[in-house]
Amino acid sequence: MIVLDEGIHGHFIIKPIASWYNGRVISVTALRPKTVIKDDAIPSLLRAASRPTFITINTTDFWRIVPADARYCILCFDLDAKQIKTLPDSLRRLLQLTEFKTREARLGKVVRVRSNRIDYYELDKRIHTLTWSD
Repeated sequence: MIVLDEGIHGHFIIKPIASWYNGRVISVTALRPKTVIKDDAIPSLLRAASRPTFITINTTDFWRIVPADARYCILCFDLDAKQIKTLPDSLRRLLQLTEFKTREARLGKVVRVRSNRIDYYELDKRIHTLTWSD
């Protein structure tokens, strides 16, 4: 299951991802309908869901802030509002990498995706870095 942060959950993001991703693609608001979801509540919502991959462009509030947890994955894309439409393609490219290809490989990671590299940490908090290859 892919869970999109509130700021990026529009149909112009969900539909392109759902066209190639085999699992569910939902907004974080579906995990707790009709309520305001603060960023600090998201990890507990993710722990209660079935092994989700959470996607956000709010790197500041998640990267190196949220602890890694074996029950979820958090992908933080360094994109501004004008670049959001590139997210489905960037996500697909990321999920083709061995480190993120399967849900089992992703779980337990908090990832920061930039145009030139990918950083991530796991339960040990050690930062791992990958570079994009063409």
